[in-house]
Amino acid sequence: MDTVLLSDNDIDLVKAAELIRNGEIVGIPTETVYGLGADASNEEAVRKVFAAKGRPADNPLIVHLADFSQAKDYTTSIPDLAYTLAEKFCPGPLTMVLPKNDRIPMITSGGLDTVGIRVPSHPVMHRIIEISGRPIAAPSANTSGYPSPTSAEHVMRDMNGKISAVVDGGSSRFGVESTVIAIEGESTVRILRPGCVTKEMLEQVCSEVIIDHAILHELEAGQKAASPGMKYKHYSPKADIIMVEGELEGFIAYVGEHTGDDVYSLIFDSDSDNFPYRYMTYGKDSSEQAHLLFQRLRELDDAGAVRVYVRAPRPEGVGLAVYNRLIRAAGFEVIRV
Repeated sequence: MDTVLLSDNDIDLVKAAELIRNGEIVGIPTETVYGLGADASNEEAVRKVFAAKGRPADNPLIVHLADFSQAKDYTTSIPDLAYTLAEKFCPGPLTMVLPKNDRIPMITSGGLDTVGIRVPSHPVMHRIIEISGRPIAAPSANTSGYPSPTSAEHVMRDMNGKISAVVDGGSSRFGVESTVIAIEGESTVRILRPGCVTKEMLEQVCSEVIIDHAILHELEAGQKAASPGMKYKHYSPKADIIMVEGELEGFIAYVGEHTGDDVYSLIFDSDSDNFPYRYMTYGKDSSEQAHLLFQRLRELDDAGAVRVYVRAPRPEGVGLAVYNRLIRAAGFEVIRV
């Protein structure tokens, strides 16, 4: 098919919403990354999403709503804590896993009895949900396993000819996918996937915030993924990504022992003065690193990198989200120097 590039004006947003109502797939900007938008209640439309991405069928999709009050239409129960969290963080980059009802097909939930619910803050995504009148499933608009897209150009490169349209809404603000949480008991949450709503932010509302083991480790054999981004190798460019933990001096020495013609380093802005090997930088702090990470991973492929040594961020605050994406891009290969 011909994939049409749409702008973010009202006429084109109506076109995008009509396509979704008719069971088609549209690349849509959100504040996290670009998503492949489809009617979450339409099984055939959701199948098109999985086909376009090459996504495993047991990897659940997140459902995006215009307002958290609509969550009651797609779930069987909503804890009081969920409403408290929604007041503070919705709209925004937070997804809450809740028990689903039959209006959400099992294909959308990856075969689970739960569904991730999110209210996006990006005005384009929000408007398309409102106009379409549909709950919109929107996994990242990339080929499955490849770095997520943070611009319309990225989506067109991955999805041209596979989906009906892409809406250009500019660069994504946060650059990594939403924080996904499960609610346990009356005042405890478990982070299933870290994002820009951090553990520290959640602790302002919850009495306990648990970091799920799978955030920094592979799932055990047979364990089901309760959230996108938990089970498979993700976010990985064609280049071989190797995370390196340690101080800059040790990092430089290690890269020097393993450098070559097609080897790059991905380093912090503050590392760049007199760095002796081929490199790209990805920000001065964890928020900038989150914003730039996927863009840089794609640029490294464009530059012809075969192997990339990455300075690992500290796994705290937003840095936990960056670390999580990198460790999965690296297939859990981490060097400590």
